[in-house]
Amino acid sequence: MTGKIRWFLLVSCWCCFISVQSDAEVPAVVLDILSTIKYPLKVTLMTCWDYGEKVKYLNVLNDRYLTSFSDDHIDQFVEDINDHQTFLIVDINCPNTKHLLKAADKLLYIKYRWLILNTGLSEANKQSEENQSQFFLNKLGDLPLLISSEIFLLIKQRQGLYRIEQVFKKSKDAPLTAEPFGTWSNGSMIDDRNFKVTSIRRLNLNGHTLKASLVVTNPDTLHHLTDYKDKHIDTISKVNYILTNCLVQYYLGARVNYSIVSTWGYFNTTTKRWDGMIGELSHNVVDLGASPLFFTTDRIAVIEYVAMTSATRSKFIFRSPKLSYTENVFLLPFDDFVWICTVIVIFLASCLLVVTARAEWKVPLTVDDPRDGTILRASFRDTLLMIYGATCQQGSSTLPRSFAARTITMITFTVLMFLYVCYSANIVALLQSPSTKIRTLEDLLASRLKFGAHDTVFNRYYFTHATEPTRQAIYERKIKQQDGSANFINLEQGIDKIRRGLYAFHVEQGVGYKVISETYQEDEKCGIQEIQYLQVIDPYYAIQKNSSFKEHVKIGLFRLNEHGIQHRENSNLYTKKPKCTGGGGKFVPVSLVDTEPAILVIVWGTGLAAAIFISELAWTKGVRKYQDWKGSHVVKMVYTDY
Repeated sequence: MTGKIRWFLLVSCWCCFISVQSDAEVPAVVLDILSTIKYPLKVTLMTCWDYGEKVKYLNVLNDRYLTSFSDDHIDQFVEDINDHQTFLIVDINCPNTKHLLKAADKLLYIKYRWLILNTGLSEANKQSEENQSQFFLNKLGDLPLLISSEIFLLIKQRQGLYRIEQVFKKSKDAPLTAEPFGTWSNGSMIDDRNFKVTSIRRLNLNGHTLKASLVVTNPDTLHHLTDYKDKHIDTISKVNYILTNCLVQYYLGARVNYSIVSTWGYFNTTTKRWDGMIGELSHNVVDLGASPLFFTTDRIAVIEYVAMTSATRSKFIFRSPKLSYTENVFLLPFDDFVWICTVIVIFLASCLLVVTARAEWKVPLTVDDPRDGTILRASFRDTLLMIYGATCQQGSSTLPRSFAARTITMITFTVLMFLYVCYSANIVALLQSPSTKIRTLEDLLASRLKFGAHDTVFNRYYFTHATEPTRQAIYERKIKQQDGSANFINLEQGIDKIRRGLYAFHVEQGVGYKVISETYQEDEKCGIQEIQYLQVIDPYYAIQKNSSFKEHVKIGLFRLNEHGIQHRENSNLYTKKPKCTGGGGKFVPVSLVDTEPAILVIVWGTGLAAAIFISELAWTKGVRKYQDWKGSHVVKMVYTDY
């Protein structure tokens, strides 16, 4: 107990000594530093000063900023700081400051700004300016004050004159570098920065070596990363390899070493670790992910997405099937209203002919034989049969005998002739037309198309891990085979199956369109459709989580885009969807699928006719048997009576 009391008294005396020796001008200097920075909203003093010394800062700062006090205790630091616009003030001479800064770790270079003072030591006040700078560097040299840090040092040159410096290092093992921020002299602040934005001011890394991870699925890709050969192999990695080199060499002034991996990175449920490129980023093995990644929620916690560099997506690509594969072409030539009008015309013509025929047969004509089968009878059944023959342009075996009825017949035949010509011409056009009904994954799943996918790592992962019902059904019913294998095939084979028709192939757009452009005839490039399967947006360039180079990489990538370099490389390596220049005029032969409705009509009609025939035959035999029985019964009764 005596030892603890002695330690407490020693610390208290130390703090009192610091507070007595602190300079009265420092609060005013701090206020001007904050005014120059402009963005802090909250100021927190984490020092060992006594209450009276803290009140001096409170009186100066509280008019503009929300100022608070906190002990320089590690646990208090972790609990209190949660605002990205908080400005922290610490004293390097307080006993716990070094432990506090070590506990801050990554918060020294992200999210927070720090002002480190050197007050209270008479020895320090007597030191020269160079010695004071070296004193700070020695104290802070082992801390992770990385390049994105906002660490301000207050160095007293003489009474009424202070110099403010910022320090940073390019990596945790690199030495600290000091840069001027400003000079305070007798109440006025002079800003010595050449650029106001820290990331712009430190954009040049002066030859620092960055590490990047590059995904390569084909070993031969390493020999063709920049010569634009075999553009359809590892395209996304080739594009971003060139962009990464431009970013590092020309915009950051650095060097880059590549680590080659075979996968982008997926979470292994057995080892509970990420593999591939994400594994290297999450374990701080590399700084940059040179092959872009799809944006998924499970990856947000372990990597940082910066910018979209490759506008490419993987989709199901297929040639539009013939219209007869998705529609009944025999119902399409006319609009519903035309069909209704046609039915009305047939019905009215039939009714008028029935009325006219009945009027005809009421007038006796000696020249007509009532048994003549070529004369239309006053029967709705015979009239409807004649009108049906007119509709099909097959003529009729019966004709009315009056002028009025023949006029109605002639007009009906003429109207139906025009309809028949329009219908037939439209049928011919429709049989040669592609279908546009397949627009969604649900339509694709319900279609009669066969399915396949490009044999890549991410295709195998996303298809086998699909949880959405439609996407899961596509894999289970279309991709997966009964023997447990799956239709993951090579690129050339899949594109060839698309060419033959009735096949949907899941492939990266630019890669698939390159092979299509080189192997398809012009007319075969018409009618190509695409439907997205993956529930992801375009791939993004990724870096370490909480990387100190985040702003540098982001600025460099945005400049690559603004200067047209990104567009140039994507245009050189990615092939756009080929245009239909052949007009789609190639003759398409009519198949059984096209005539299926007509064949069904024949089959059903034949079956119905057979059923009616059998029914009539049975009815006739039944009637005859009944008549024979009735006749024999009458004879028997007569014989009995006799």
